[in-house]
Amino acid sequence: PEFESQLADLFRTLLFLQLLLVRFKSVSSESTLFSMPERRPFVRLPTDVYPVNYGLRLKPDLIDFTFEGKLEAAVEVTQGTNQIVMNCADIDIITASFVPEGGEEINATGFNYQNEDEKVTLCFPSTLQKGSGLLKIDFVGELNDKMKGFYRSKYTIPSGEIRYAAVTQFEATDARRAFPCWDEPAIKATFDITLIVPKDRVALSNMNVVDRKPYPEDHSLVEVKFATTPIMSTYLVAFVIGEYDFVESQSSDGVTVRVYTPVGKAEQGRFALEVATKTLPFYKDYFSVPYPLPKIDLIAIADFAAGAMENWGLVTYRETALLIDPKNSCASSRQWVALVVGHELAHQWFGNLVTMEWWTHLWLNEGFASWIEYLCVDHCFPEYDIWTQFVSADYTRALDLDALDNSHPIEVDVGHPSEVDEIFDAISYSKGASVIRMLHNYIGDEDFRKGMNAYLLKFQHKNASTEDLWECLEQASGKPIAAVMNSWTKQMGFPIIVVDQEQHGSDRVLKISQKKFCASGPRNGTYENCPNWMVPISICTSEDPSCTKLEVLLDQPETTVNITNVAPDHWLKINPGTVGFYRIQYSSAMLESLLPGIRDLTLLPVDRLGLQNDLFSLARAGMISTVEVLKVMEAFVNEPNYTVWSDLSCNLGVLSSLLSHTDFHEDIQEFIRDLFTPIGMKLGWDSKTGEGHLDALLRGLVLGKLGKAGHKATLEEARRRFKEHVEGKQILPADLRSPVYLTVLKHGDSTTLDTMLKLHKQADMQEEKNRIERVLGAIPAPDIIQRVLNFALSEEVRPQDTVSVIGGVAGSSKQGRQAAWKLVKDNWEELHNRYQGGLLISRLIKLTVDGFAIDKMAAEVKSFFESHHAPAAERTVQQCCENILLNAAWLKRDADAIHQYLLQRKAPPV
Repeated sequence: PEFESQLADLFRTLLFLQLLLVRFKSVSSESTLFSMPERRPFVRLPTDVYPVNYGLRLKPDLIDFTFEGKLEAAVEVTQGTNQIVMNCADIDIITASFVPEGGEEINATGFNYQNEDEKVTLCFPSTLQKGSGLLKIDFVGELNDKMKGFYRSKYTIPSGEIRYAAVTQFEATDARRAFPCWDEPAIKATFDITLIVPKDRVALSNMNVVDRKPYPEDHSLVEVKFATTPIMSTYLVAFVIGEYDFVESQSSDGVTVRVYTPVGKAEQGRFALEVATKTLPFYKDYFSVPYPLPKIDLIAIADFAAGAMENWGLVTYRETALLIDPKNSCASSRQWVALVVGHELAHQWFGNLVTMEWWTHLWLNEGFASWIEYLCVDHCFPEYDIWTQFVSADYTRALDLDALDNSHPIEVDVGHPSEVDEIFDAISYSKGASVIRMLHNYIGDEDFRKGMNAYLLKFQHKNASTEDLWECLEQASGKPIAAVMNSWTKQMGFPIIVVDQEQHGSDRVLKISQKKFCASGPRNGTYENCPNWMVPISICTSEDPSCTKLEVLLDQPETTVNITNVAPDHWLKINPGTVGFYRIQYSSAMLESLLPGIRDLTLLPVDRLGLQNDLFSLARAGMISTVEVLKVMEAFVNEPNYTVWSDLSCNLGVLSSLLSHTDFHEDIQEFIRDLFTPIGMKLGWDSKTGEGHLDALLRGLVLGKLGKAGHKATLEEARRRFKEHVEGKQILPADLRSPVYLTVLKHGDSTTLDTMLKLHKQADMQEEKNRIERVLGAIPAPDIIQRVLNFALSEEVRPQDTVSVIGGVAGSSKQGRQAAWKLVKDNWEELHNRYQGGLLISRLIKLTVDGFAIDKMAAEVKSFFESHHAPAAERTVQQCCENILLNAAWLKRDADAIHQYLLQRKAPPV
């Protein structure tokens, strides 16, 4: 044993040496714990031939899962060439020819496929002369089952028969799987689309139908022709062929809005319809630019990898992001649908009308839509208090990821398609949204809108880069937007603002400094090129916590600020509203003076949340003791706000997961029970008259937390209500289902699992199936955990939902984590093939391994992915390995002190 322990120590030392090496690299460069594989060489398409219009006819076969296609593209040849290079993947070209304007048709003599680069070169026997022409291509392809390109989606009709729809998902680089094209966002053209489909199916595309007639060669088919699109990028083209019902309305500005649902569920589209019809006029007014198409369709797709996709005029959604059943949908589902609808409709302007020039600027699309979706929901549903929720859902999530050495700047140079997939992450979406929120606050709403309007008008139907937006906002506001924002988009990470104060008579003097915040703690030594940010800093006092007393732009490592007329007993708070994208470390005295503001609620909810979240991340980085944070958490005993509780709950979940690696896991459960019991008793189980959306969310959160932590009364009541629900005596309200299911499973056995799987089978609504799938992993016994994992891979679970079942197992216990990781390793080929390197593979890896807290697991994960490549998840793997090492260091550093504190809390007073 002694030899083994020496070996383990040596291993740890080697890993930490590796970590140290990383630390002493320049922190402004993207240092990595595990070296990134070399970037694949990549060249964009040549510009000697470009499309003006795509005439596209597609005939899908919903039985054999193939499709035939005919492309007639009007193109411009800008310089003589004897070849045309296009994007093409998983498509077989049968014939290709070029007809120069007023000239003879020239047949292509060869098709040279570059599969690795997803390109095809059409070779011609003579030079194609400069000028206009028509490129004709006949081709065939497969309706794949990978949820990308032109793919098949499985659904069940009311009689129980299984059928398939043909649907599309082209972003980022998968239009090339449906037809040969110039599949780059800057190569825009118009599209004339015709679909040849069974006459009993619905056929939809970006534009309205202009003609529908029988197909001459087969009378069971019809030919559906759609209007010409505006000039647009290929990734926004869409078509859907399947069986759907719909509900319809008109927005106040005359746009026809339809929500398409599975057959028999049209009423479940009403809520999204209401949101969409309110949202279109809101954006028209906000941007001062009308929605440019005659119609917009929102459609629920059974098998769908992302949450939704903003195809122009035909927005596709997962069922759970669009369908709401008034009886069986919970408050959080309604909120989710409102946010996703708001997000996708914002893209109709920001992304579709004006499109990023290249994927490097993807963040502008996604960050902007992820910010404005909250503005839109706040407009439609002020009672949601959605901006406080933004801080917990997006802002803190982005800070956590961006503190890693393996984060990346908001703007990333990308080339090869596999690299593009990787940047659809919390940095592009959540950090992007957070810095736009900070920018909006810095500029002010009026100038921000003025600049946005100028940007949309200047670049409509064209492409733009980040700098173009900065220029328009700079002109509108007269502020140095580019200089400020470049420090946030072009370098990774963010600062920690260190604050101390002195009282000089009636003035308060603040000393403020900035340095890069690192999840592994402060970096020693000096750096020649230590990064600096231009940080908009605002300050408020206890006199009026909701009003900013002073604003400064910190553009150097440190500064001193004088605030007049502050009484010695008044506190100062940096970053009121938690808008600036940074962490704060107060001096002990300043922090001490702020803590009563948590107990007596004089600090705003969003600032109570931000203070606690900052302290938690400082503890994880080893800059303060975790015990200090536990003491602060106890001050939240009077907290009434849902989002503040939600963030506390999330951080306690992280801590609970960390301590599952110790033998005192039960002690942290007792801490959770003590903290949540008073609010649980106050709320009770049943909703009261006059309660609203946030009360429903809070009740579900608190009861779930108490039940999971083994609070006796909660567990007994959950079991009683579950029994009545299953027997059909008293159906559980939708808002109580998740907490009740979670509680009975966490303290359940194989019979409980059987009952849950039966409920899953009976559930008619995808939301209910997902609700059950997400909590199945809570079951404690190792042999039953294996049943849950087998279920995850079965036909009972839709392919995109397998990930949340496996993740639920990994997140629930130490045994679950090991079992889930084993399942992923044992079934890697199947899982990787199923998700083909999209965002789901990254999510699967993160959910499975992020919670480990033993050094050697980092090496095991690294080694596994070195021999099992997942190109679209390389960065995720590195981030997970880094997180495992951070968890291990945290545990080693603080476990004893946490244990002592938890024991001492229980000890009777002497």
